[in-house]
Amino acid sequence: MIIELGHYALVLALATAIIVSFVPAIGAARRDQAMMDIGPLGSVLLFALVAFSFGVLTYAHVVSDFSVQNVWENSHSLVPLLYKYSGVWGNHEGSMMLWLLILALFSALVAVFGRNLPDTLKANVLSVQAWISVAFIFFILLTSNPFARLYPAPAEGKDLNPVLQDVGLAIHPPLLYLGYVGFSVCFSFAVAALLEGRIDAAWARWVRPWTLAAWTFLTLGIAMGSYWAYYELGWGGWWFWDPVENASFMPWLAGTALLHSALVMEKREALKIWTVLLAILTFSLSLMGTFLVRSGVLTSVHAFASDPTRGIFILCILLIFIGGALSLFAFRAPLLTSGGLFAPISREGALVVNNLILTVACGTVLTGTLYPLLLETLTGDKISVGPPFFNMTFGLLMAPLLVIVPFGPLLAWKRGDMLGALQRLYVAAGLAFVAALAFFYAEHGGPVLSVLGLAAGLFLVLGAIADLWYRAGVGKVAPAIAWRRLKGLPRSAFGTALAHAGLGISVLGMVAVSTFQTEHVTEMKQGQTVEAGGYSLRFDGMRPAKGPNYSEERGHFTIARGGVEVADVWSSKRIYTARQMPTTEAGILTFGLSQLYVSLGDATENGGIVVRIWWKPFILCIWGGALVMSLGGFVSLSDRRLRVGAPNRRKKAVAGGAMEPAE
Repeated sequence: MIIELGHYALVLALATAIIVSFVPAIGAARRDQAMMDIGPLGSVLLFALVAFSFGVLTYAHVVSDFSVQNVWENSHSLVPLLYKYSGVWGNHEGSMMLWLLILALFSALVAVFGRNLPDTLKANVLSVQAWISVAFIFFILLTSNPFARLYPAPAEGKDLNPVLQDVGLAIHPPLLYLGYVGFSVCFSFAVAALLEGRIDAAWARWVRPWTLAAWTFLTLGIAMGSYWAYYELGWGGWWFWDPVENASFMPWLAGTALLHSALVMEKREALKIWTVLLAILTFSLSLMGTFLVRSGVLTSVHAFASDPTRGIFILCILLIFIGGALSLFAFRAPLLTSGGLFAPISREGALVVNNLILTVACGTVLTGTLYPLLLETLTGDKISVGPPFFNMTFGLLMAPLLVIVPFGPLLAWKRGDMLGALQRLYVAAGLAFVAALAFFYAEHGGPVLSVLGLAAGLFLVLGAIADLWYRAGVGKVAPAIAWRRLKGLPRSAFGTALAHAGLGISVLGMVAVSTFQTEHVTEMKQGQTVEAGGYSLRFDGMRPAKGPNYSEERGHFTIARGGVEVADVWSSKRIYTARQMPTTEAGILTFGLSQLYVSLGDATENGGIVVRIWWKPFILCIWGGALVMSLGGFVSLSDRRLRVGAPNRRKKAVAGGAMEPAE
């Protein structure tokens, strides 16, 4: 009975979303306060209904109710409890419910925390959010019902895909969806502004916290997904330019551009039309990622196996929302004022260059991802666009951005002093280059261009420190005064510094591991030894073991340095009982920021086993940098100026004076 209640709650959520999608928008057009008030109340009710429905599906997974088809296909009574929870979204139907839950959550958050918004803008934003909810609830009910029953109920489930039975997959999708779906709020603000035909700096201030929150969670989600693929799949890589990886990376690039563009709009009332377009495109890329994962057009470890009808349905959603929003933009954008002017050498100018590079890079990734699909659709020919293309094109585009980023915060608004910024950064640049040469020497050489990559990463870190250093006046005023100035800086200044430094740390890790890693593929028998990364690995043999729902053969390796044993590591090959599906569990040993990675291959006829051993110097900097970037996002969000938006403008906005009317 409770399963039917969950299904019924989803139907009620559809009815609620339909009401919210029309009534507040009509109220905004008529300036009818009672109708506009339906938006916040309905959005909170919508979230409550969707949360109840999602809770019922979770309950079915936890108690192993195999009369529910979704549970039967994606769970097993022996699966550990954590993976029963993660199994809820470890499939197509459940992941769409998670998407819908987070979409309803963001709508409710706008309703609750958007009290400072003009009533008409808030009503239109909540209506647009409800339009998206209606589309996805229809999609779930018509093509992906997670509450479908089986009669008679099977005695046991098919088990969750073994690759997904990992703590990383319990964390990765919720974080990723908080980023994906979070950009829906920016999209809704953009469409609402176009419907009203007015936009100004206050609009940018209202949009920026939602953009920042979505960007922060998406950063964490991508990093978690990368790390999961690295240690779980046993292939030793951290990024493969897989089409579904690209589908999450493109909204991140566009969202980064949107974040900086909204800042220019807030501070200088410039780039208005461009910022609105970016808000539309960022969420459009998120929707495209949903289509790619569920359409069946891709073969990927990340993709859900889905029938084509689901892909067609999502494609229709894509066409309606992306096509509709872009059509509205084409119709309304020429009526909006373009905003203020600024000199090329200024903080605005640096942020414009930032936007240009990020959007071109995003377009490059989009082209490399979709071109093979389009070519196969039109001609039937199959080609593969892989890492060499992306590494070359994307790397060349991003290289100048890494140099420009530290200059931006040191340039003044409207008209900056490039010479002054150079004088402030030349010490940081010199230290970065010297440190890169020292690292290059310590690693016993490599490609000469790696020195430039290492220097760029260090320059980002030192440039972020230099920004805070000069803003506090260190060296120019007494230490006590400098300390007070530093403590008095807005939290957003520290958040920006952390985000830029985090990017530099990630670049350091990427360059170091790509340049200096070593790989050994060898057949090993018990007692044999291999050297890797200055360590000696002795293979001590294989031992059987059993888990709650799998059996495995574990290989034990003793690690020594200079003849002294320092650690040991286990690597295994598992067979999951229900699905009879094998997986490889890599053995990973961490030394500071570097890792020794051991993966087992197939057994050989003469009693040995193929072993792949990587030494990955400073690889943890890649994900550590992402964590620092995310920390910067959260620190910026804690800045009161971002949390409260622009409350002092509400009365003016209601009267029609807060937002700039179209001309």
